[in-house]
Amino acid sequence: MLQKGKPLDNELEKILELAWQTRQANFSNNIEFVTPGRTLSVSVTGEKCALNCAHCSGIYLRNMATLGKALQSKNDDEKSYLVSGGSDGQGKVPLLENFAELKELAGRGPLNLHAGLVTEDEARLLAEIASVVSFDFVGDDETIFAVYGLPVKVEDYLDSYRYLQKHVRVVPHLCIGLNGGKIKGEYEALHLLKQEKVEAISMIIFRPTADTAFSKCSPPPPEEAAYFIATARLLFPHTPIYLGCMRPGGRYREVIDPYALRAGVNKLVLPAPTARRQAARMGLTVNLSEECCSL
Repeated sequence: MLQKGKPLDNELEKILELAWQTRQANFSNNIEFVTPGRTLSVSVTGEKCALNCAHCSGIYLRNMATLGKALQSKNDDEKSYLVSGGSDGQGKVPLLENFAELKELAGRGPLNLHAGLVTEDEARLLAEIASVVSFDFVGDDETIFAVYGLPVKVEDYLDSYRYLQKHVRVVPHLCIGLNGGKIKGEYEALHLLKQEKVEAISMIIFRPTADTAFSKCSPPPPEEAAYFIATARLLFPHTPIYLGCMRPGGRYREVIDPYALRAGVNKLVLPAPTARRQAARMGLTVNLSEECCSL
């Protein structure tokens, strides 16, 4: 199985064909295109994050609503909430410190919580307010330290995933190329998850972001990302697979999105025009949705 390096054209074509056949055998002919404008993104920490991660540096928190503003909002277009925030020095998002406010928000619409690392007691409490938990799953110790600077191991991520899975619906998120654009541990993450209960998998792809430690890095080649998605489809033939909103834009998205369809994804967030044309060529029936793909 390819683990690194750009695949040869014939290797990629072969695995894409196998992945597409697997999807056809186990799913309907529908593809869901997601424009998540009716899910409000909320940060419980505002712009603050203790980790200053190499790929983010808290920059993506800047465009999120604060919890206070979300509770004050009267926007009828909001149907659900993606709740995240900066992590503390142990890799935890302080959701439970805002439990009462989040419970109030859950009364307005479903919550998708980005929890970070959790204990079983924390997972049990989060299950009281979450419709789903999105969990960033990492399969390589070196990547954990290089990206997050955390003194934890893959086993800690696996423990947190298991705790969450016992009490609430959880969707593992795999970032292709998380370690500065290099695929390092993502295949191991798939094999670890293969031993667990998995209801769905959301793929995202590293994109260089200005003013971060990884700003000068390049995303993984789209062919390499496509090979990984196709591998996931073969390993998880009955599991819904999504390609989420966090991925490079522009020309990159025009290339990866059609590949993702051929690799057998079930949902594609903010699809490029090339993906829409590819769906028509493949005879897929397009369904549209307007909330976060994990909900």
